[in-house]
Amino acid sequence: MSPADETVIVKNTRGRGRGRTANGKPNPVDIHVGGRIRLRRTLLGMSQEKLGEAIGLTFQQVQKYERGANRVGASRLYDLSRVLEVPVSFFFDDMPDEISAKSVHERREMSESPDPFDNDPMNRRETLELVRAYYRITDPVQRKRVFELVKSMGIVIAVEATADSQ
Repeated sequence: MSPADETVIVKNTRGRGRGRTANGKPNPVDIHVGGRIRLRRTLLGMSQEKLGEAIGLTFQQVQKYERGANRVGASRLYDLSRVLEVPVSFFFDDMPDEISAKSVHERREMSESPDPFDNDPMNRRETLELVRAYYRITDPVQRKRVFELVKSMGIVIAVEATADSQ
């Protein structure tokens, strides 16, 4: 690496802080962790304000964590895992291979590619509302029937779409 390259990597200009991609966007790992925080908080029916109070933050700071705009430190991640009643590993579960396999340098280079989180159904409010409604069904037999119904509807729709495209 030449001295000029070192200057570019070390240089810390506005929007390109530690953990940011080359174009100033949040690190994809931070976005994933934030999405997992939001997912668990929402599944528990907890507001950002309540979560913030439980760990000594404002709801604005919780928002920043959930968007990936701010990185979550190790001790804060531990606190979040306790309040949200999940193991720390939960925040890294289901991370796409293209993100977890990249080094920091490679993640900066991939920032020009489309954001893999934009089309992730797990990051949609509709998905979170559906999961919460599903778990409000207290009778396990009825809940299982709803699950099987939705699953079969998905299969039927997929088969119809395939037939229509041929």
